[in-house]
Amino acid sequence: MKNEKHALSRRNFCKNTAIAAGGILTVPLDVAASAHVLGDDSIKIALVGCGGRGTGAAAQALSTKENVKLVAMADAFQDRLDSCYDILSTKFVDTDKIALKEEDKHLGFDGYKAAIDKADVVILTTPPGFRPLHFEYAVSKNKHVFMEKPVATDAQGIRSVLETAKIAKTKKLNVVVGLQRHYQKNYLACLEEVRADKIGQIVSGQVYWNSAGVWVKERQENQTEMEYQMRNWYYFNWLCGDHIVEQHIHNIDVANWFIGEFPVHAQGMGGREVRKGKEYGQIFDHHFVEFTYPSGAVISSQCRHQKGCLDNVSESLMGTKGKIYLDSQNKGIITGYNGTKIYEHQGANDPNPYQTEHDVLFDSIKNGGVISDAEHAAKTTMTAILGRMATYSGQLITFEDALNKGRSIMPDEYSWDAMPPVTPDADGFYPIPVPGVTKVLEEKKIN
Repeated sequence: MKNEKHALSRRNFCKNTAIAAGGILTVPLDVAASAHVLGDDSIKIALVGCGGRGTGAAAQALSTKENVKLVAMADAFQDRLDSCYDILSTKFVDTDKIALKEEDKHLGFDGYKAAIDKADVVILTTPPGFRPLHFEYAVSKNKHVFMEKPVATDAQGIRSVLETAKIAKTKKLNVVVGLQRHYQKNYLACLEEVRADKIGQIVSGQVYWNSAGVWVKERQENQTEMEYQMRNWYYFNWLCGDHIVEQHIHNIDVANWFIGEFPVHAQGMGGREVRKGKEYGQIFDHHFVEFTYPSGAVISSQCRHQKGCLDNVSESLMGTKGKIYLDSQNKGIITGYNGTKIYEHQGANDPNPYQTEHDVLFDSIKNGGVISDAEHAAKTTMTAILGRMATYSGQLITFEDALNKGRSIMPDEYSWDAMPPVTPDADGFYPIPVPGVTKVLEEKKIN
């Protein structure tokens, strides 16, 4: 892997995306005709990104009631691909669902192309910085898509995803995004109550993802800087987007979804108070953001990665008539301001939403439906990026400026010998954003 010399040019990717947006790829696609590329009644899937989430997503896809087979895999690293293959082969050992040979396992930065070419449906679960590139290629090849959130890490990536989403819709391709609360019963049931005017107009709320944090991958001897950052991807913005984007997007999304709008601007604060080591790259360990919406609603957003502190992953929304509490543990409670209980969701036996989103996707493909999650997911990802831009800069940033003037944070090319967009100093520490100093916008709108 370390000797691989192939490089993907970001400039060529942007050029290709512009061509696609110009209409060359917008020929309508008949879903039934494209559903099965190898002539039988099975739905062939390719997995691009073989880490823990990719392994889980592939298992869920293979566990649907449809005749689904895994025919190709791709990852940057041999060990991750091998581990994923071993887990899936063991799980589905008594089935014919693992239908790939050694030549169907593809490595490197451009391995995704060969894998995607072999499938009807593509599962995109690499670090999110690669999502726009992989999504654009999958749609250009007329593939249905499941892709994990977030769908990009910078504004340029969001603009690409929005253009590709339009093409996917024109081609009648199914695109499901892993914002699984959209497929979770307590959220759907409470949204129905909100739309029935049980709490009135939403005017404020609080959304949280406060936890101890996630894994760290230590630097290994002889790693290039690119390989180290790819292994320890959570702590580098071009790959992850910071935890406000990679993780807290779920809670921010609930606010956008229930209010039915995207913010007009945001302001906030954040920093590195506890998690300061060089192994934590460049991201903050806490963010607090106020998002203001066109209707006047204001949502307070908290995310924190600090051990020994109060954990809270939930959403609370206040309307003119009542309030709602939601969390990922299948809870949903709506109360009036006089204490009366308007609705309570009892979700102890609710299905796993991670499985449900795949059940819905493959049912839609089988029956000729069209699911179009990408546009909403792109705008919600942009909302989280807007929050990051506000905390990094210490300024009030509008959604429009963030989308149209947000600075690119991606590399110019991808290869093991290429230098990532951020590099360590002589002591091994990475440049950290400084509120009041860090610039997050270009002077002019980016074309």
